[in-house]
Amino acid sequence: MKANRFLLVILTSFFILAISCKKDKTTTSSSTASKPTPYTIVIPKFFPTALNIPADNPMTVEGIKLGRYLYYDGRICGKKDTLMSCSTCHIQAHAFMNGVGYAYGTTGVKTPHAMLPHINLVFNSNGYLWTGEVTPNNPFYHTPGTYGGNIEDVVWIAMTDKPEFASDTTKSKEAIQAISIYPPMFKAAFGSDVVTFRNISKAIAQFIRTLISSNSKFDQYVRGETQLSNSELNGYNDFETETADCFHCHGTILLTTNNFYNNAKDSIFTDPYDRYSYTHNTSDKGAYVAPTLRNIAYRGPYMHDGRFATLDDVINFYSSGLVWSPYVSPMMYHISTHGAQMTASQKADLKAFLLTLSDSTFITNPDFSKPSDLP
Repeated sequence: MKANRFLLVILTSFFILAISCKKDKTTTSSSTASKPTPYTIVIPKFFPTALNIPADNPMTVEGIKLGRYLYYDGRICGKKDTLMSCSTCHIQAHAFMNGVGYAYGTTGVKTPHAMLPHINLVFNSNGYLWTGEVTPNNPFYHTPGTYGGNIEDVVWIAMTDKPEFASDTTKSKEAIQAISIYPPMFKAAFGSDVVTFRNISKAIAQFIRTLISSNSKFDQYVRGETQLSNSELNGYNDFETETADCFHCHGTILLTTNNFYNNAKDSIFTDPYDRYSYTHNTSDKGAYVAPTLRNIAYRGPYMHDGRFATLDDVINFYSSGLVWSPYVSPMMYHISTHGAQMTASQKADLKAFLLTLSDSTFITNPDFSKPSDLP
């Protein structure tokens, strides 16, 4: 009798243990299945290896997918009578610029500067916007409601700024929460189907970090896959020397240093939103970021205020239109002669080289385009 009772206890314990293990296994599998899929950015050959990805917003397949939808969804502004999205002003065909310079927000207010393109921003750790003020070095971005001074903050600024969405984060998240496709996507990307604006900004920032352009004719030349024409090579040589004097601000594989310069456009400075407005350093008066020259042919008009309509206008300015002021960057080597004084053939060669920076695969990549099932 005692032996039978002992056997019963052993069998019962074994059964409970088996059930418990099964539950633990099920729980673990469910937990694993709910985690988003890590996404690794493939760094193009010869590009910098340092990526500006905040520790609290790692790249995931699900986050990027969600960000792409939100980037193109005009309902994100949270206004029933108005549709506006990131893609309203950052158009893929124009290398994620708008192709007209300034933009006008939902209330008709003009942006203080022309648009900047969304190209290779994951390689920029010097600060965002024309002034570079969106940076972890700016104490403002350590206050409640901000996101650490990164692309996530640029999304927040766009939503609340009068010349852009002129909305607020509550309206935005409520609008997205009410659209049936989004709660499951937020669940997959961030573990909760409750939409928050912090996660909206994180998802859009993840998508923007995937917008990498690295397949222009110039890139193919650098990789040894093709040759440049004689005119393009001459232009490249002039670009990389003081003949055209472009390399000080644009002479890296990114075609920008991501630094800030007064490039001798003016002698009187009235713009309240130049680099000086952020740093309060007098040497930064009239200074702005040097945007990448990648895909420059798709992106006119040019400069922070869109003053030059064509590439020819820009080349002529750097050849003979420089204006001296006490704040001109030391990088403007030819300021004493008002420019590089290029010949007509040198200008033509330089333009030929600049056209090799066009990456047609970037402006047609379906992974960067509007999702087909968005209205």
